[in-house]
Amino acid sequence: MELRHLRYFVAVAEELHFSRAADRLNIAQPPLSQQIRRFEDELGVRLFERSRRRVRLTDAGRIVLDEARRTLAQAARVADVARRAAEGSAGVLRVGFSSSAPYTTLPAILRAFRARFPDITLNLFERSTEEQIDLLASGAIDAAFVRRPVENAPDTVVIRTVLREPLMLALARGHRLSRLKAVDSRLLRSEPFILFPRHSAPGLYDEIAAICGRAGFKPAVAQEAVQMQTIVSLVSAGLGVAIVPASIRNLHRERVVYRTLRPDTGRTEMALAYDASNHSKPLESFVGVVARMTRAR
Repeated sequence: MELRHLRYFVAVAEELHFSRAADRLNIAQPPLSQQIRRFEDELGVRLFERSRRRVRLTDAGRIVLDEARRTLAQAARVADVARRAAEGSAGVLRVGFSSSAPYTTLPAILRAFRARFPDITLNLFERSTEEQIDLLASGAIDAAFVRRPVENAPDTVVIRTVLREPLMLALARGHRLSRLKAVDSRLLRSEPFILFPRHSAPGLYDEIAAICGRAGFKPAVAQEAVQMQTIVSLVSAGLGVAIVPASIRNLHRERVVYRTLRPDTGRTEMALAYDASNHSKPLESFVGVVARMTRAR
């Protein structure tokens, strides 16, 4: 059975006239009649009742007509999906992101991408910066949202800044420093810190350590947590203070306040990373959307 057999059958079934169906298909009538007979022989049933005056569908023909139309529609969809995949408007895109990314521009980027490319399936993975770089190198993900600078990235990995933002101090409401609008980082010398392991975001970790170092002390880590939401929750519980990206203010906790650091706020960058050797069309489309949104902002 071939798709052309189904097209021939549907044309005759809709026209109920072999000559008109042949004209519609741009073929001669005798070959059309021959192909319909072969199709019936292959199925082992008669699809048409023929007489000199008219052509009618049999009961089997009416049932086969419905199935033939569905099959032809699905075949057309396969061709359309293949074309759109080649153009980058369909397919699958695997995106990694760090725990702080959802509080930055990432949600807006994903919304814009879904609106522009609704037929590309997004698979999202929350991982540390270190893990995302490893996944990019192995081909397990196509794109990653990481904190710069990035260590041990393969030469083929492209890293483009998406967002630059200051660092802020997260305090429990009622903390002795919470009454200040801006906190001198030297006042944090005796404070317990809640911090993430360095390997999870080396660039951000080093910037926080540098702020403390310029203030003349090394942070005393009371608790470690990998996820930003966990860090803020521990701050809320009064277990310590934390220096976090300003976008984390979008993570609302009732008992947490954010204060500017003085005199040195420090800055951090969220970046899009992808492997230049990955020629995925959905990735190409995604990089384009991110670039346009970054320029616009």
